[in-house]
Amino acid sequence: MKKFISKNGVTSQSQSLSGGKPNSEQASRPVVGRRSFLKGLGATGAVLLPASALLMSKAQAQEMMKKKDDDSGGKLSKGDASILRFVAAAEILESDLWEQYWELGGLQANDFASPNPTTGFAPPLTNGNSPYTGALKILDGDMDQYILDNTDDEFSHANFLLAYLKSKGANTSDIDLLVGPHFRTLQGSMATGSTKKGRLTNLTKLTVDTSFWGRYRSDNRNPDLGDSFSDADRAVPSLNVGQHTAIPRTDADANNANLINAIAFTAGFHFAFIEIGGTSLYPELAQRASNVEVLRILLSIGPTEAMHFQTWQDKAGNALPVTVDGLVFADLHASTDELLQANLIMPEPTPFLSKAFPICSIVRPTKTAGAAMAAATALTADGLFKDQSKDFFALLADLASDADAARREFDDHDH
Repeated sequence: MKKFISKNGVTSQSQSLSGGKPNSEQASRPVVGRRSFLKGLGATGAVLLPASALLMSKAQAQEMMKKKDDDSGGKLSKGDASILRFVAAAEILESDLWEQYWELGGLQANDFASPNPTTGFAPPLTNGNSPYTGALKILDGDMDQYILDNTDDEFSHANFLLAYLKSKGANTSDIDLLVGPHFRTLQGSMATGSTKKGRLTNLTKLTVDTSFWGRYRSDNRNPDLGDSFSDADRAVPSLNVGQHTAIPRTDADANNANLINAIAFTAGFHFAFIEIGGTSLYPELAQRASNVEVLRILLSIGPTEAMHFQTWQDKAGNALPVTVDGLVFADLHASTDELLQANLIMPEPTPFLSKAFPICSIVRPTKTAGAAMAAATALTADGLFKDQSKDFFALLADLASDADAARREFDDHDH
C-alpha cells in the first residue's frame, strides 16, 4: 500500500481516498485503476464526448481506446499532460461546488463570461435562496457578487485547461468523465433556489479543517519544514469534528434563523478552505513542469486562487458568535490571539526553505513532493466526496499519482 504525505505533514494511506475507513470488503478487493476503469467504460460504451455532451457509441469508445494511450500527452510531455489533467479535474470539481453555492447564494445575474464546462452554457438563473443569501451577507454585503465571480473564474479555468489539453492532442478521456453525467449522482440542496440536479460534490456533510487560519498567521512554523498545526490554530475547531452542511438542505434549514446563519458561516470558512488548496497546488506542481508554456499556465492561474483565498478568509472572519448543535463560531474580531484575530489577512512572514534563513512572507505549503495526492486527500477528508463511488475515488487517485510522478524534462523552449 502506498503512503502519501498530506499538507499538514501527516502520513496517510491511499485508502483515505475511499471516503472513510477501509472495511473488510475494501481490504479484500483491489482498487480499480483508471486505466482498467476507462477500458471497462469503453467496453460498455459509456465514455462522454465533452464538446457535444453526447454519449459515444460502444464502437466509438472502443476505437478511441485503441487509438489513444491513456496517458498520452500529444504534443506535451507525459508529465506536463498529467499535471494539466489533474488541475483540470480539480477545476471541474470546483466548478461543481461553486455552482451549487451560486445557485443558492450568488448574485442572480446574466453575468457569466464563461459557460458551465458541463453544459457549454451559462447556468440558468434560479432566483437564489433569500434566507441563505441574507445570512451570507452578514459576512460581507457583496458576498453574492463575490460568489458569482468565483464561480465564473472556476468555469473559465476548467474550460481553458480542457481546451488547451485538446489543442495539444493530449488524451482527456479520464477528465471527460468528470465533465459528463457519469459521477454526477450526489444529491445536493432541495431548498428553494437549487436546480436539484445530480452533483459531483457534496456540500452537506463537510468536515472543514480551519487550521489554515493559524498557518498563515504563524511566524515560526511552515508545513514544508515539518511543522504541524492543531486546534489551537483553527479558527473554528468544531468544524473539524463531525459533518456540517454549508448549504440549506431544505427550506426548513433556510427558515431556521439560527441554523441558516451557522450554515452560511460554515460556507464562508469552506470557501477559504477550498481556495487555499489551489493557492498551494499550482506553485507546487509548477516546479514539475517541463514546457515553459505549461509553466506559464500554472503560474498565471495559481495567483487567482490566492486572490480568492485572501478574499474569503477576510470575509469568514466576520462571522458572528453562534452555536448550533455543538458547532461554535466565536467572535474572531474580539480575539487577542494573533493566530486567531480576524484582521490579519496578509500572509505573515515565516521560515522558508530552511530555518537558517530569515523569515519570508510566502504561500505555504509549496513543497512539491506528493502535492497532487495531498490535495486529493485533503478534499476527501473535507467530506466533499461523501457517497461517491469507488470508481470515482480510483479515478481521482490515479490522476493525482500521475501528476505527482511528473518530472521536469529538457524542453527546447527552456533556453
